[in-house]
Amino acid sequence: MEDQIYQLQYAIDTFYYLVCGALVMWMAAGFAMLESGLVRAKNTTEILTKNIALFAVACIMYMVCGYALMYGGTVFLTGIEGGETLVADALASKVEEGFEGGAVYSGASDFFFQVVFVATCMSIVSGAVAERMKLLAFLAFAVVMTGVIYPMEGSWTWGGNAVFGMYTLGDLGFSDFAGSGIVHLAGASAALAGVLLLGPRKGKYAADGSVKAIPGCNLPMATLGTFILWMGWFGFNGGSVLKLADVSSANAVAVVFMNTNAAACGGLVAALFLARAMFGKFDLTMALNGALAGLVAITAEPSTPTALEATLFGALGGLLVVSSIVFMDKIKIDDPVGAISVHGSCGLLGLLLVPITNDGVSFSGQIIGALTIFVWVFVTSLILWSILKAVIGIRVSEEEEATGCDVSECGLEAYPEFTK
Repeated sequence: MEDQIYQLQYAIDTFYYLVCGALVMWMAAGFAMLESGLVRAKNTTEILTKNIALFAVACIMYMVCGYALMYGGTVFLTGIEGGETLVADALASKVEEGFEGGAVYSGASDFFFQVVFVATCMSIVSGAVAERMKLLAFLAFAVVMTGVIYPMEGSWTWGGNAVFGMYTLGDLGFSDFAGSGIVHLAGASAALAGVLLLGPRKGKYAADGSVKAIPGCNLPMATLGTFILWMGWFGFNGGSVLKLADVSSANAVAVVFMNTNAAACGGLVAALFLARAMFGKFDLTMALNGALAGLVAITAEPSTPTALEATLFGALGGLLVVSSIVFMDKIKIDDPVGAISVHGSCGLLGLLLVPITNDGVSFSGQIIGALTIFVWVFVTSLILWSILKAVIGIRVSEEEEATGCDVSECGLEAYPEFTK
């Protein structure tokens, strides 16, 4: 009977892990649609190529070396430990908790769930550097980011390893349930380093300090992308519970789903009305980023707040993202889709909100964790972007930028009937 219970738990937890991983993989489509809707028509094909190519690069690099760096597992040559071994070990150890013992699932399902998080982190970078970066330079950066930079900071957080052998973030009171810092802040940090070296798009900032709005070409597509990301986030946060096959875990999953949705709603409404107050209009792009800001803010801890608290946390994210986007323009950091504000500013906010509802976490631990992630990713990314800039160049020429990256980088346009 005990053997049958563990076999059932193994099947349910593995299946749940795989389904959530598939939902997170679907977020790649969300990023592609969102970013292609917020850039100009002449750069659509290039941004779509970036998004689908980075997903493939991320999966390959995480298989080759990323997973081993982050968790010490093996994938490339020897495969991953099978689920049957895990079940046998659980039975042999006579887990006292019985059916509510530790999670039991296939090692391959764990790799699949982790690898789609890596791709999500890299997707954040693509939007921030849109419309003026060379595709080859971006993909070269993706190789190192997904194979080394992200796995190293992940090993210090989710992997539980000491930072350069000195201390573990967990022992200092750091917690990040599903990756407000580990995934989102990390992606934004890499993006910021690239944007600083890349410079703004031509014509974005005038000599007198004024900011020229460069509207996206397809807001229906951007809205669809936001809905896809919203849906995929249930796998992102829900899957981070890591198991489903007992009463407490099933209840935890339900709470996480509820709070994830509540935060997105709070973020959207807050951003929409703040934009109305600041600009006199209901700005759709701010509303879309507000929903994403709420999702990022709740990702660090979606399991302990009440639904009302989650809504308020999301609203704080929505207010912050609008303010952050305006501030970025004031200091002339050109981010076409607002990725640095959504994932960076609100990723940090999410980490700082965790101790409010989780008394096992300290503010000092969260700050140290956030600084560790930011400094590591930003510095290493800045070095890598600088090397790429010196060796192959990271920015297209002025003529290519004026014509559009679709023609210069990909040789075809997304909307030829409308742009000819």
